[in-house]
Amino acid sequence: MNYPAFFDHVEPIVVHDSLSGFLGTFEGGAYAFSYLEIVKSAGHSCPTVAGAYLLAREGLKALYGDAPANRGDIHVAFAQAQTEGVAGVIGAVFSNITGATTDFGFKGIGGKFDRTGLMSFQAEINSSVRLTRLDTKEVVDVFYDPSRIPADPQMQPLMQKIMQGAGNEAEQQQFGQLWQARVEQIFANVDQVIRIQKY
Repeated sequence: MNYPAFFDHVEPIVVHDSLSGFLGTFEGGAYAFSYLEIVKSAGHSCPTVAGAYLLAREGLKALYGDAPANRGDIHVAFAQAQTEGVAGVIGAVFSNITGATTDFGFKGIGGKFDRTGLMSFQAEINSSVRLTRLDTKEVVDVFYDPSRIPADPQMQPLMQKIMQGAGNEAEQQQFGQLWQARVEQIFANVDQVIRIQKY
């Protein structure tokens, strides 16, 4: 399996999952998500998937500091409808990382570990996402602006040519490299693309 080398250098997201520990899946319920794992789940790497990963990682850092985030104990809210724009894509990444779902997730065991109702859309917020710790009620708004990392000017004409079926193999490869180079730059400039407001 070949993929861009920078995937392996993206800082992972460490979580503690009480359900996982209870069921003996991971010792102590501790494990980590890598960007590569999220990419495999999404099926691709792009500024949206990278942004969702960063929104989760940096937002959870703001809520938990150096401690692992408590998976299943975080409410996730988006301003957009689930079917609007890329909200559904971002929501899927957050579901993977935090366990939060609307009504389709794990419903718990004996009244514990319920993951449903922890994700909402069309919330009255102006950020990219709002995260709330259920135990402490701490809240963070996280903002993501990938426009600060512009695309290579060659990308648009290459994309058009390829989509029209006129691009050759070398051009397809070049386009993919340029696309992933922008994603790599997004990860390299987190302070430019992510802003956090804590309450």
